[in-house]
Amino acid sequence: MLIFTEQELKQHVQLNLEAISIVEEGFTKLANNEVEMPPIMRVDVHDQNGEVDVKTAYVKGKDMFAIKVSSGFFNNYKLGLPSGNGLMMLISTKTGIPQALLLDNGYLTEVRTAAAGAIAANYLSRKNIETVGVIGAGSQARFQVRALKLVRDFKRVVVYARSADRAKKYVEDMSAELGLEVQVVDSAEAVVRNSDTVITTTPAKEPIIKAEWLHPGLHITAMGSDAEHKQELETEVLARADKLVCDTKAQCARLGELHHALDFGVLTEGSSIIELGQLTSKEAVGRENDEQITVCDLTGTGVQDTAIALFAYNEMTKHNLGLNVENKTLSLKN
Repeated sequence: MLIFTEQELKQHVQLNLEAISIVEEGFTKLANNEVEMPPIMRVDVHDQNGEVDVKTAYVKGKDMFAIKVSSGFFNNYKLGLPSGNGLMMLISTKTGIPQALLLDNGYLTEVRTAAAGAIAANYLSRKNIETVGVIGAGSQARFQVRALKLVRDFKRVVVYARSADRAKKYVEDMSAELGLEVQVVDSAEAVVRNSDTVITTTPAKEPIIKAEWLHPGLHITAMGSDAEHKQELETEVLARADKLVCDTKAQCARLGELHHALDFGVLTEGSSIIELGQLTSKEAVGRENDEQITVCDLTGTGVQDTAIALFAYNEMTKHNLGLNVENKTLSLKN
């Protein structure tokens, strides 16, 4: 078995157009019924505001598939720690024998989640945008904007977060990194009303965005709600969307923004809902004009994890990296 460290992975696996393309291919295969993907398993640790998810998917024809254990502990910022963590294991599809451990501490999840946001925006956001709005100031608030910059050219970022200190730090870091104007605004409403594309990145348990703030041409990517108790958008936001897209309908109907809209009867099983893979496979079309309001509900899928893990494995072995546990054991015996 090969073991790869976070430091090695960060050095050789970047959030770039190739990574986005790899994840996009995964969504296309999912839409084409070339993927076996079971429901997410989750353990909630409510007293620590935390959760641990297990996600996986087998992509037909691939030599290996990933099983990922991913944690989100949302009080970690008080300890100076990132909220996300985890690791991935690659297992042979021929023998079932584990082939690699990717000790990425959640880095690959950050990359593949941001890639999905970029894919959604590429199909649903207007081509010409000026201002991007971000709600939340954690790591995904950064990764999502980096990914969006790969598919859209914009001039300004506005951010709102409950913590003024974290929002200020976000402005300092992202303005230096992107060379753009980045500023804090005092409400989620100010973000939505003043942005062409909005990204929500919070573990909120009550809606942050109200339907009355929507305006023609707006695109929203909501990636925070990935558990039954989480919600970032008022249910009416989904009903008002001219195009409503999910990473997978079945999963979003259980865990995402979609499930709240279904529970409240704002949407029904018969409502027009497109899966992201239908866009990437060209089975359906994304934005059709600059006036449409579009929303994408992302809950994070196992196929993204297998896609990014295989990409990482190939990059690492190309550079002859990784600790080979079997070889080390043999050398010790000798």
